[in-house]
Amino acid sequence: MLFMIIEKFHPGKVKLIYQRVDEKGRSLPEGVTYINSWIDENITICYQVMESDAIEKIYTWIENWKDIVDFEVIPVITSAEAKAKVLLQ
Repeated sequence: MLFMIIEKFHPGKVKLIYQRVDEKGRSLPEGVTYINSWIDENITICYQVMESDAIEKIYTWIENWKDIVDFEVIPVITSAEAKAKVLLQ
């Protein structure tokens, strides 16, 4: 399953976020794969795609970051999967 993760950085914590990534990595639990991410130009919001077989593992990962980031988790499918789903109706 793919998940779009929208991360809203806590004010004044951006430097700490990048320092933590440098020191500890992404702190992903087993079964969660980082796909890619994009940051807004103000460096306040990250749009990230992750893959996991269970949403619970995504929430386990969030526990490592919720002190400096607020999260929204959205299950997503690829464009090809969406097309197939629509055309099979």
